[in-house]
Amino acid sequence: MTPDADDRAPHPTEELAANLSRSATPPANDHARTRISGAFTVVEVTGEIDLATEVFLAEHLNAAALRPEADVLVDLRRAAFFDCSGLRALCRAESRAREHGGRLRVVSDAPRIRRLLLGAGLLGRFPLLPGIPGEDG
Repeated sequence: MTPDADDRAPHPTEELAANLSRSATPPANDHARTRISGAFTVVEVTGEIDLATEVFLAEHLNAAALRPEADVLVDLRRAAFFDCSGLRALCRAESRAREHGGRLRVVSDAPRIRRLLLGAGLLGRFPLLPGIPGEDG
């Protein structure tokens, strides 16, 4: 199975999140919230994202990625911890965004996020933005 095929493979938490988020933006939770900033749909990540909390992020990512031609920015600047479970959610959402004519990018200035993406071979897929374009500081 190729990495892209795995990105599209159903995952129980992602399937649940997709079903919850088809109609509207999911409510904010302790790990993610979605907002609009200009032309961007911004998913702000907070706290720790791991196997136990990835579903809370996935529901926001799926809702944003399923919008036609969405330009999604995933803001990881407030994430205290982010592991491979979070990377899986990012990859799946990025694939879905592309399928719907959109794109998904990551915002982070943290060296640990850069190292994680580099080590996973995903830095080319998710080049890091230092901030939300059009917003100050």
